[in-house]
Amino acid sequence: MNNPFEDETHPPQPRKPGLFAHLRAAFLTGLVVVAPIGLTAYVIWTVIGWVDGWVLTFVPSSYHPDALINRFLGYTEPGEQIHINLRGAGVVIFLIFTVVVGWIAKGLVGRSLIRWAENLVDRTPVVRSIYNGVKQIAETVFSQSGTSFDKACLIEYPRRGIWAIGFVSTKAKGEVARRTPEDEKYLSVFVPTTPNPTSGFLLFFPESDVILLDMTVEDAAKLVISAGLVYPNPKDPTQPPAEQLPDTPQ
Repeated sequence: MNNPFEDETHPPQPRKPGLFAHLRAAFLTGLVVVAPIGLTAYVIWTVIGWVDGWVLTFVPSSYHPDALINRFLGYTEPGEQIHINLRGAGVVIFLIFTVVVGWIAKGLVGRSLIRWAENLVDRTPVVRSIYNGVKQIAETVFSQSGTSFDKACLIEYPRRGIWAIGFVSTKAKGEVARRTPEDEKYLSVFVPTTPNPTSGFLLFFPESDVILLDMTVEDAAKLVISAGLVYPNPKDPTQPPAEQLPDTPQ
């Protein structure tokens, strides 16, 4: 006769995970490892292909990599020629061309040619606006003076009580500084969108309304891109990154 209290005194042992559970766990672990590598490789491969397609359109077909290889191997007939998609050839050509142009631009002759070309562009109504805008953006992005976002911050946007991550660029200058109330300094803050931080809004906030964060700009960008899933310090999101915390006594 079975003991009715046997289940209470001897609870059933939990079932061991089966083969499917092990395979599922292994697949998810592998996906975490493979997905970032695969997506990174795909983006790099796509960008290289885009640069190749753009640069090689300006190169005569007789100087394309496959044409040079066929000429070197002696394959002159159309039927015996081989077609090779040499990925990255356009990137190499672009890098060499850019270095040569930069080297020439540093010289006296190059600076004179650039001034002459810019004066010619300034006389063209539509081209002038496009060129000057692109030039200012390029000088800001690729400037070697270290111009970048200073700090990550919290601001109340789009209304009071709702907070958003922003990046402090500079203090308000020029006409913006003159036309804002003079009793307080204003900061220019870039508020990015999620998950694409390259788009967003440029807002001017009173300095007292901006809360500067201890996290770095890179960590704040990760927080924005991941839609709040990746915090600088996973153990305590209210603290700075773990590597910046002071050493605790043992």
